[in-house]
Amino acid sequence: MTDAMASPDEWKKLSRPMPEWFQNAPFGIFIHWGAYSVPAWAEPIGALGTIEDDKEWFTHNPYAEWYYNTIRIDGSPAQQHHKETFDGEDYDAFLDQWKAEQFDPAEWVELFRFAGADYVVPTTKHHDGIALWDAPGTGERNTVHRGPRKDLIGEIAKAVTDRGLKLGLYYSGGLDWHVRHLPPHITSESVHGSSRPKDAEYAAYAYEHVVDLVDKYRPHVLWNDIEWPDAGKHFGEHGLGKLFEHFYSVNPEGVVNDRWGETHKDYATSEYEHSVQSESEAEWENCRGIGFSFGFNQVEGPEQSLTGPQLARHLADVVSRGGHFLLNVGPRADGTIPEIQRQALTGLGRWMATAKQYLVGAAPLAGAPASSQDDSWIRWVDRGTEVVAFVDGSGDASAVLELNPNEFALDQASVAGPGGTVKSAGRTVQVTLSPDRLGPVLVRIPRAGQHP
Repeated sequence: MTDAMASPDEWKKLSRPMPEWFQNAPFGIFIHWGAYSVPAWAEPIGALGTIEDDKEWFTHNPYAEWYYNTIRIDGSPAQQHHKETFDGEDYDAFLDQWKAEQFDPAEWVELFRFAGADYVVPTTKHHDGIALWDAPGTGERNTVHRGPRKDLIGEIAKAVTDRGLKLGLYYSGGLDWHVRHLPPHITSESVHGSSRPKDAEYAAYAYEHVVDLVDKYRPHVLWNDIEWPDAGKHFGEHGLGKLFEHFYSVNPEGVVNDRWGETHKDYATSEYEHSVQSESEAEWENCRGIGFSFGFNQVEGPEQSLTGPQLARHLADVVSRGGHFLLNVGPRADGTIPEIQRQALTGLGRWMATAKQYLVGAAPLAGAPASSQDDSWIRWVDRGTEVVAFVDGSGDASAVLELNPNEFALDQASVAGPGGTVKSAGRTVQVTLSPDRLGPVLVRIPRAGQHP
């Protein structure tokens, strides 16, 4: 086997059925935590996919985890902030200032479990190149030798698996601003094309990292970001094909996302409102933060952040369209989860105490009735013997569900959990919402002749 880029047919040999655990895992938690959590600063200008102008996006990047890139863009407000607040010091000073003194992974995972998560995906190395474990080839530029002086990934992995959740691992294979000193990104093309490392040396460096992660922590998900160096897109030594084969041999139930370039994937991803075309694929996952950033951003407040009920609505929408939802948590540098994020997760968890069982294994409802009526918001899922409508709206709004009475037992419609009441008549079910509901109200409607 040469080191030439593999052909589409070679990548197809890696295709296999989707593991059952992932099919039944509607909700995951992303964790973005790094040296960027020390400055914790970005301009909360909006969600990815809503700002079309590249110059505006990169110069005013709302992603706090991109701080290292944004402060290198001449004239950016982040560069000015860095100069005024930190006297323009070297970015790596933040690694030493990052102490994680209140880090309690078991407490984190208990919160994630309460929120209803099935899997947890911490960042192991973001674009700044700082590894959260003793990664090969990083010398002392990792959290074991500097800053927290801990194997953060090892501690998170143990907490996740000890509590019965699946472990995923994020790795930035597409960018490493420390290993390859390329110009700051000011266009999307530079991120995915001209200013990402593509050479064989970096491909081998990234390969060794991910193999080490697989061998040490046995993840169920490999979540790569941006791309993979072109010189490594083959099945030879240090090749991505060999990496996938090794991962599947270590964990036959493992899955990989779609951010490895034109190679192989088990499922597609969208991010906020970007890459929404991925949401038409057979298996897909939407990721976003509670606010506009993944890394903790001290500038964000309630006006930029989703509440528990809003997260519940987003999750119901994603699942009703056949997707999974990966919600990000951005801890502070000391290891505490900001109160806005904690409240959102707790609020979601109160709703999930009832709703989770109706999301697991749910499928989109073919030919679903209208999704909204006046002030109401309606999403549907199919659970075989029954369908479930998720109904929401403003205040104490009401909604009318109209279904074929020959196919559905409308007179047996019921509400799962608190938040509303139903009344059936003829071809319709009238739903009345309580103003103090925890999120969308779940209305169960059996198929005719079935007992859910």
